Amino acid sequence: ATVAGQNRSMTITASEIRDAAETLDGQVVRTPIVRSGGLSDALAADIFLKLETLQRTGSFKDRGAFVKLKQVAQEKNNGIIAISAGNHAQGVAYHAQRLGIAATIVMPKGTPFTKIVRTQGFGARVVLEGDSVSDAKPYADEIADKEGLVFVHPYDDPHIIAGQGTIALEMLADVPELDAIVVPIGGGGVIGGIAVAAKDINPRIEIIGVEAELYPSMYQAVHGLAPTSGGETIAEGIAVKAPGQLTQEIIERLVDDIILVDELALESAVQTMAETGKVIVEGSGAAPLAAITQQQERFAGKRIGLVACGANIDSRLLSSILLRGMIRLGKMARLRVEISDQPGVLAQVAQHIGATGGNIVEIYHQRMFYDVPVKRAEADIVVESRDSAHVEEIINRLTAAGFRTRRLDDTTSETD
Repeated sequence: ATVAGQNRSMTITASEIRDAAETLDGQVVRTPIVRSGGLSDALAADIFLKLETLQRTGSFKDRGAFVKLKQVAQEKNNGIIAISAGNHAQGVAYHAQRLGIAATIVMPKGTPFTKIVRTQGFGARVVLEGDSVSDAKPYADEIADKEGLVFVHPYDDPHIIAGQGTIALEMLADVPELDAIVVPIGGGGVIGGIAVAAKDINPRIEIIGVEAELYPSMYQAVHGLAPTSGGETIAEGIAVKAPGQLTQEIIERLVDDIILVDELALESAVQTMAETGKVIVEGSGAAPLAAITQQQERFAGKRIGLVACGANIDSRLLSSILLRGMIRLGKMARLRVEISDQPGVLAQVAQHIGATGGNIVEIYHQRMFYDVPVKRAEADIVVESRDSAHVEEIINRLTAAGFRTRRLDDTTSETD
């Protein structure tokens, strides 16, 4: 894979990826690839999950980071510097600490505190500059020039790509009959390495990339389209505005397709991975499942390997996604029930809900607002249910008992 516009040719070969595998032997987790019965049944395909979530820092970034830093450790230098808001930062910091290399990580000012603490916990010096990873780059360059540090790129580096490519060697060693491997794309490092290794082993295997619809930078680059990346995405690990030159060339040559997925698909996939796949992933780790769910007919009946690339999801975000998913599937609903403001009436409402098998999660009793008659009250009740039909059963029972009940779509709007 030759990088256009560079002074020398840089290539990534299958041989180099096999060398990287030897370098990584015993240094990172040889993660399992497991068939998910639940996902396979749901999608009418054989779904295998490559659990990079089990790496020490919770993502595949451990692989490329070690291969790159092992090479850096053999050269005379003052240390390394990287820019990242998450997984790359932790992978680099962890292995730099193991190899005795001084590490500086420049992180955006808005980086969640937990990610900063985890990176510092691996012994790295953290510098907070810029409002995004892209904005942090000039500061990193300035520090690197001033202190003589080696810059460790998150994806557009031959050693990084070779390290990530070892994922494919393991996947096809364990499940050689895979028809396709579906991989998230940010800058393209992991899919680039996987494509080189997998196509060398089996030229007929499909390599499918997935990007967040808000950050289609690689899709646009390979199709000659104007860049539009931007916005808030739950797949921040693949929210890259500028794909790599080296990775783009590999993708143009070896990747069969790139699928774009929207935020709702990503959110639903995080929930499905947790509830059906029994695996916790971050937004980017759920992207492959979002893609094949979106195109089920295309993948039906095939043996598909999904790279679950990382598990570093904020626990508040995860809880919000799971609760929103329950509401979306009708497993939780907010009901507004009109009642007379008399002793024992609320207990009657609860009894009716319990008789249908509903579980009351929360009750908020409103009687002080002007739009409620003085002798009446409203109870907002959050109910856990089996499905949407069960919610309707609860509403119908309460209505039949004389309690006017309506379902609220969210905390402000309501539907009669």
